[in-house]
Amino acid sequence: MIPLAEPSLGGNEARYLRECVDTGFVSSAGPFVGRFERELAAAVGTPNAVACASGTAALHVALRIAGAGPGTVVAVSDFTFIASANAAHYTGADLLLVDSEPQTWNMDTELLHDEVVRRARLGRPIPDVVEVVHVLGHPARMEPLFDLRDRFWIDIVEDAAESLGASWTAGQLAGHQVGTAGDLGCFSFNGNKIITAGGGGMIVTADGDRAATAAHLTTQAKVDGEHYRHDDVGYNYRLTNIAAAVATAQLEQLPAKVAAKRAVAARYRDALRSAPVTAPPVASWADPTFWLYSVLLDDPGLDPEKIVAALAADGVQARRLWPPLHDQRPYRAADRIGGGVADDLYRRGLSLPSSAHLSERDQDTVVASLTSALAAS
Repeated sequence: MIPLAEPSLGGNEARYLRECVDTGFVSSAGPFVGRFERELAAAVGTPNAVACASGTAALHVALRIAGAGPGTVVAVSDFTFIASANAAHYTGADLLLVDSEPQTWNMDTELLHDEVVRRARLGRPIPDVVEVVHVLGHPARMEPLFDLRDRFWIDIVEDAAESLGASWTAGQLAGHQVGTAGDLGCFSFNGNKIITAGGGGMIVTADGDRAATAAHLTTQAKVDGEHYRHDDVGYNYRLTNIAAAVATAQLEQLPAKVAAKRAVAARYRDALRSAPVTAPPVASWADPTFWLYSVLLDDPGLDPEKIVAALAADGVQARRLWPPLHDQRPYRAADRIGGGVADDLYRRGLSLPSSAHLSERDQDTVVASLTSALAAS
């Protein structure tokens, strides 16, 4: 089976793990945690980073710091993995699901902007926080959100779980990496991400006070210098030294991994140019990382489930895109704005094998299998 996405472990992972074992530093007290925080912050261009046990934990804490809680509203992308919504729900906030724009598949931030302005004019409640997801490795359009922050003091939390290394190349954010444009940004290091710790996440922010609060909350809100004194409801969300050791070794390879992902995407784009599929978006102002190379079937009558099954029969693991959040049982009653872009992405979309170390031979197999499946459908 050619897997959808698997980790590439080819650096100092074993050496750093051995150091953890030899020194006995296996918990969150070890030196690799701080090292990973410092080096990740430097890699993305932000002064502060706080390691967490998972990307979802990072989002939960970031959203809470941004003001999400009972009686508040968090606007979140409708087309995303459910963890984005779950993290907001953990805070007790209500959700406003925002449809995607077809140009990038990300949150339609212009649609949200106009709706917030309309609701404010009518005296209706508006979001307190926007959680914008950089979907599948492509940066979102952020400028409309900045206007909302300036006019209505709405905090911006970036869910960059899938997009480490992606950046904006033009406009107000030219030269900035995802995760550093909003008030707080969050990354994931799950096993299928561009770099992995086997799990884990990170909160980044330019605000030193918010970074300190994040570090406090992720360590059970323990009061320094006092035994078993806690001044808030905190969480056991710290990353272990073992996980941070793996992540540090992976981070050393980040530029090569991002380049490899982009090379895989370029080969797919060329090989599938004449196939009846739509390639993933690449906005003129963005440099995506193509976490999972995902295409849309041009024939709306085709069933992506059957295409995925046909690929599996050839030993190729593919996966459908997510159902929109408004079609997930926990969030069917959530308020939402927009049309059916997220629904269309789900009806027509699937992701192809995208490991950074995917060989050209295996990629040729994927392309041949997909082409055959499309022709037979």
